[in-house]
Amino acid sequence: MTANIIETKELKNDPVFGQISFDGHEQIVFCNDEDTGLKAIIGIHNTVLGPALGGTRMWTYETEWHALNDVLRLSRGMTYKSAITGLNLGGGKAVIIGDAKTQKNDDLMRRFGQFVDSLSGKYITAEDVGMETRDMDVIREVTPHVTGISESKGGAGNPSPITAYGVYMGMKAAAKYQFGTDNLDGKKILVQGVGHVGETLVKHVTDEGAKVIINDINEARLEELSKKYGANVVLGNDIYGLDVDIYAPCALGATINDDTIHQLQAKVVAGAANNQLADEIKHGRLLKEKGIAYAPDFLINAGGIINVYAELEGYGKDEITRKTENIYNTTLDIFNLSEKEDITTHRAAFNIAQNRIDTRKKEQNK
Repeated sequence: MTANIIETKELKNDPVFGQISFDGHEQIVFCNDEDTGLKAIIGIHNTVLGPALGGTRMWTYETEWHALNDVLRLSRGMTYKSAITGLNLGGGKAVIIGDAKTQKNDDLMRRFGQFVDSLSGKYITAEDVGMETRDMDVIREVTPHVTGISESKGGAGNPSPITAYGVYMGMKAAAKYQFGTDNLDGKKILVQGVGHVGETLVKHVTDEGAKVIINDINEARLEELSKKYGANVVLGNDIYGLDVDIYAPCALGATINDDTIHQLQAKVVAGAANNQLADEIKHGRLLKEKGIAYAPDFLINAGGIINVYAELEGYGKDEITRKTENIYNTTLDIFNLSEKEDITTHRAAFNIAQNRIDTRKKEQNK
C-alpha cells in the first residue's frame, strides 16, 4: 500500500507547473518552519464554487516530489468531490511530510495552523491519513479555518463513520447495477486498508451478511478485526487476483494500475481511497472493457466532506445522513449515464462535476 502517486522518473525543470499532476491549480503554498521541523505543502486547486476544503495528510514520503504530486492529485480530487456532491466548496488539500507516529506534536500542529490561517479562509483544513480529531482541535486554537473538530467543541466530530457510510451506499448502488440487487448478503468483499473508514465499512457489509476478506500492512490490526468481525485475513500485496465479487480499496491510492488491473477478478470496484486509478483515462477505460463496475472514488467517499461541511452550513446529523444516503442515487445515475453515452463512469462523474463548475464560473463572469 503506497502513497497515491504517479512515479515521475524524469524530474521536471519546473517544480510545480511541470508536474504531471498539475491541473491549473490556483495556488500552491510551501510551508517551512525550522523551530518545529514543519515541512508542508498546501494545494488549492479551484475556488469557483467556494473556499477550498480538504484534509491534511501526514505521511513519510519517499521524496518531496512525491509529496507535491500527492497534494496536487488530492486537491484536484476534492474540487470534483464537492462539485458532484452539490456542495458550495472548492478543492484543496495539504500534506505534512513526516511520521505521524513519531514526529507529530501540538507545536507542529499549531505552526501548521498558522500557515492555514495566513490564507484568510481560502483554504479550510480537516483530518486525513495520519491525523485525528484532536489534531484539528489543536489547529483550531490558532485559526478558525478548520473543520472536523470535536463535537464537544461545537464541531461535527470524526468524519470517518460518515465517509464509510457513503462508501457503503455507493457500493450497494454499484452492486445493484452489476448484479441486479443491492443486497450484499453472501457477496465476497475484499477490503484493502482497515483504518477508521475501512473498519466501519467492514462492519456495515458484515452486518448485511457479506463474506469479508481484509488486507492491511498492520498485521496486529488485521488480527484484531478478524476476531471482531469474523473476517478472513490475506497478507501481502498479492491480492488483486482473489476470487471476490467486490474490491474495496480503502488504503492509499493508485492501487488500480498497469500491474494490477489485469489481475482483477472482482466485478465491482467501490472503496474509500482517493485517486484509485493511477491513470484516470487509461485505467477507467480498461475497467469498462473488462466489464467491471467502478464507482468513482471522489463520489462515493464524499461522506466525510458532507460531514465537515455541516460545521460551515450549520445543518445537523439528520441532514448529514440524508445527503450521504443520496450518494446511492447519484452513483446509479452515473452508471446509467456511463452506459447511455458509452463513456467510463469516471468520465461521467467528472463531466457532471465540471459542468457545475463551468456554469458557476459563467454566472460569476456576467
